[in-house]
Amino acid sequence: MAIEVITREDLNEFRTLLLADLNAMFNSKPQQQKQWLKSTEVRKLLNISSGTLQNLRINGTLTYTKVGGIIFYAYADLQKVLEKNKVDATPNLFNPKWLVR
Repeated sequence: MAIEVITREDLNEFRTLLLADLNAMFNSKPQQQKQWLKSTEVRKLLNISSGTLQNLRINGTLTYTKVGGIIFYAYADLQKVLEKNKVDATPNLFNPKWLVR
């Protein structure tokens, strides 16, 4: 029966490999966003009520697809709506753009 001795160098090598693996896991790209979202996911994402979501559908602000009674929203369409309705900050008494410090 052979006995294997673990040295400090073995432990240091193991530590280095373990840290490299953990670093790769944490720095990897996050999971890709789903292409289609259900109503509950959209409501949570935008922090809106079901009535507000229905109004966005009715007035044509938000496009959707209905399959078998389930409504789906394209994630790309949500991003387009948010970008389209983006409001630039306007200078006011408390935040004038011309005031440089």
